[in-house]
Amino acid sequence: MTVKDRIRVRETKLLSDNWYVLKTTAFDWKRRDGTWQTQHREHYDRGNGAVLLPYNLENRTVLLVKQFRYPAFVNDYDDLLIEAAAGLLDDAAPEVRIRAEVEEELGYRLGEVRKVFEAFMSPGSVTEILHFFVAEYDASMRIGDGGGHRDEGEDIEVLEVGIDETLAMIADGRIRDAKTIMLLQHLALTAFRA
Repeated sequence: MTVKDRIRVRETKLLSDNWYVLKTTAFDWKRRDGTWQTQHREHYDRGNGAVLLPYNLENRTVLLVKQFRYPAFVNDYDDLLIEAAAGLLDDAAPEVRIRAEVEEELGYRLGEVRKVFEAFMSPGSVTEILHFFVAEYDASMRIGDGGGHRDEGEDIEVLEVGIDETLAMIADGRIRDAKTIMLLQHLALTAFRA
């Protein structure tokens, strides 16, 4: 039996489409014991995205961004978030879009990029699938200062940080972004494995 066999959507209502799309849905769910239960859920559709963490093996560094995130602020986080470069796909292929994001946010034009996995980031309420990439970088790939697009409200600081320091930043709470933590852990276990 597939999930499609276990769900009957009763009604879906649009709640907002101001920034992204927020809907509420009433549905019947067939439980494991065979009984049907009516449930209500809201889901936020912001589209799918991609994230990339550039790394330099020789220098044992990675490139990160530091920026303001309003949802983190309203959840009592009074600092800028340190993250890997990321963005929504906007109907582009994940690799094409993430290359553009890295140029815009970090100011680097990368060579080979490698997709390492994809994941739902908050499947209890958000539809987004995120495509995770890594790529090696060096100083010759720098084409600008990065910083993002001012007209899109981006005000991004570029950070070059040692991999060991990033792991300490996870441990002490300076890095709290899940996608970034996932990629840093991935590189620590693969590329930077001692």
